[in-house]
Amino acid sequence: MSEALSISHDQTNHQFVTTVGGDRAYLAYMDLGKQTLDIYRTFVPNSLRGRGIAAALTEHALRYAETHGYTVIPSCSYVERYMERRQRQEAG
Repeated sequence: MSEALSISHDQTNHQFVTTVGGDRAYLAYMDLGKQTLDIYRTFVPNSLRGRGIAAALTEHALRYAETHGYTVIPSCSYVERYMERRQRQEAG
């Protein structure tokens, strides 16, 4: 993705959000308490797919979790695959 994304954390609605060209993409989570976040959905509209937006939202959320001492449960299949790839890269 060539353009810089502005990602905001909507703590009230438990989402990380970005808007590109009027289209909204987001990553949704539940705060389960005990420093645990369940990331259960990423959504990128068709008009924005293939531009790395889901990856940017996921990375932003994971950095937030790490910075604040949260454990992440990746209920979203995209986030689960992203975390697996990230672990392999860090190990390799």
